[in-house]
Parts: sequence; structure tokens; C-alpha cells
Amino acid sequence: MRILFSSTPAHGHLMPLLPLARAFRDRGDDVAVLTSPAFQPMLDAERLPLLAVGPEMPILLAEGARRAGVDDPTAPSPAVAAEVFAGARIDLSAAAAIAAAREFRPDVIVAEATDYVGPFVAAALEVPYAKHAFGPMVPAEFTDVFDAVAERAYKDRGLALPTPAWYVDPCPEILQGPGWQPPQGRLPLRAEAHQGPLATDGPATPAGPDVRTRPKALLSFGTHFAAPALLRPIIDALAPLADLVVTLGLTATAADYGDGLEHVEFVGFTPLAELLADVDLVVTHGGAGTTLGTLSQGLPMVVVPQGADQFLQAGAVAAARLGTAVLPPAGPEAVAQAVTEVLGNAEYRDNARRTAEQIAAMPSPREVAEQLAAALA
Repeated sequence: MRILFSSTPAHGHLMPLLPLARAFRDRGDDVAVLTSPAFQPMLDAERLPLLAVGPEMPILLAEGARRAGVDDPTAPSPAVAAEVFAGARIDLSAAAAIAAAREFRPDVIVAEATDYVGPFVAAALEVPYAKHAFGPMVPAEFTDVFDAVAERAYKDRGLALPTPAWYVDPCPEILQGPGWQPPQGRLPLRAEAHQGPLATDGPATPAGPDVRTRPKALLSFGTHFAAPALLRPIIDALAPLADLVVTLGLTATAADYGDGLEHVEFVGFTPLAELLADVDLVVTHGGAGTTLGTLSQGLPMVVVPQGADQFLQAGAVAAARLGTAVLPPAGPEAVAQAVTEVLGNAEYRDNARRTAEQIAAMPSPREVAEQLAAALA
């Protein structure tokens, strides 16, 4: 079989696809990934061929802002987001995507939940596609805006927005909203923390007890939200409470955070699974991959959302008592109070460990690959 994965050009969107892509690769299927050229090194390490198509995210953000008439492309705006993920991305990627996909000749396309280029290719080539979620189901009032822009872009090219044949879902039910109903074609998939190219298909292993005299916390705001100006006040507020491991994102260095931080361990881009192996708590922006990866290891969280779907994850974590959410405009002191609350209340840790057990019981990537292959046979 020939499986084409398609993703918006962002780490948080691409990395949740990798476990299933590896599973198909290891089955002996022909696998390729359709996204921007920036991910060539990552995909080379994964032994996954890249169909390099479309602009990088900064270009999409600038174009989305221009089309929406907004000066700041990073400011929350449904109009900008709809153009970035649907309108502008389709317009700037569609022709090259079709050409690359025709040459690859996929039997099925697996597209992450906010990717509209993969479904476009599926419609043009008349092949089925699976939508791959990366967190709790996003309410329709948000996705409808994206769909409306995508539908216009598809219609301009004589196509209709296709309905996914399958919904690959790594989100455990405990994180879904009230009244959630499984979508048609749902295939549960075991979530995992990003493990890098040497990952195995084994179940998640919750963190065990340790003998440290002080708790240890991971402070990770992902690849794009880890601005030193944002994180330094949080670091200072948390320093009396826990030993800290702080991720640098894609561009920052430890020096960017200023002086007097010899007690802090700064790390560059590192598979999340490695970072979670020796911590008691995660303080995070609430990206879906970080959230599910953390819970797969049975660790509680303090979620400090910055944008996009992070507020959805923050609300789900708080509602399920897997941690707490600190919403803007609350500052570093509120984050410190939340960390004290979570570290001091075993309910959060116990709930996180039960969630890890629920995640471990979900079908593995290999099992989901077999399900999809059987459906396509």
C-alpha cells in the first residue's frame, strides 16, 4: 500500500502523525509525508520520504494577515487562522501538492485535523482520506470558519471538501467535552510523547516514584511559544518550588534568558519522552501533543495557554482534574500558586496515572495501521 501523510508546516501538527507513519513504514508500506521543505532533516531521521510542498509557517502567517487586513499575524483572529490553514495554504500549495501526489500515487491520505491540502489532494485524485486528530474534538463554531474558507477554495478549483472515511483519534475520552459523541469512522489511537526516530510501538509507561528531596518540573511552551520574555518571570516564580528543566524552543539560547539561572537546566529541541522520564510535573502552554504526551506518562500539569487550541486543552485538563489551568491575564504568581496546588494534592497525580492507563489500553499505531490496511484491501 501507498500511504501519504499531509500536515500543516508546524511541529505540533506534524509530530502526532509520526507514530502511525512509522507503523505503516514498518509494515513495509510505501509512506511519504507532504509538508514544507523545512521538515526535511526531521523526516530524513525518521526514514520517511518528504514531498516538499508549500511555504513555511511565517509566510502563511504574513499572507493570512494580509488577506484578513490584520497588522499582527500572531494576534488571535479567526479570519487570519482560517486563511493560514485553509485559504492561503491551499492557494499557495495546491498545484504543487497535486503534482507531487500524482507522482506518488497514494491509496489513502492521512491528514492532520487542521490540514486542508491533504483532503484537497484526496478530492482531486479521488482517493479516500483519514482525518488524524491531535487533541480533543474542536467545537464546530471554530472548525466551521475554516471549512467555509476551504470550501470556497475547493469550489474555485471544481472540487468539493470531502468527508473523511476515518477519524483517527488519539484523545482519551476523559478529555472530551460534555456531550461528546464519537465521530463516524472513529479509530482510537494510543497517544504517546514524541520519541524521536528510534521510537518503538510499546505502550506508554507512567512515571514511577523517585527519591528526590525537591520536586522537579518541566517548563515547556513548545517550539513556537517559548519566548524568554514570557518564560523568565515564570522561571523566577517557580525556582523556590521545584528544580526546573526548561525547553528553549527552536530559536532561543540559554543566554537569552539572562543571568542568575545556573540552577536551571535548559535543553534544546529534545523528544518529549526523554524530558518526561524524570519529572513530577509539567508546566506547559497546552499544545495537544505536549498535553497527551504528558498524560500518557501519568504526569499532572499546569496549563498556561497562549493561543489556538491550547485553551481547549487547558479547559479539558482542569475539568478532568488532571491539573490546573492559568488563564491570561494571570501572571507568574498565579502559575506558582497552581504548581503548589498540583504538587500538594495527590488527586491530580492519581487522576493523571489513571488517564495513562486509559491511554495505554487504546490501540497501538501498529494496530491502527492494520485496521486501515484491512479496510482498504
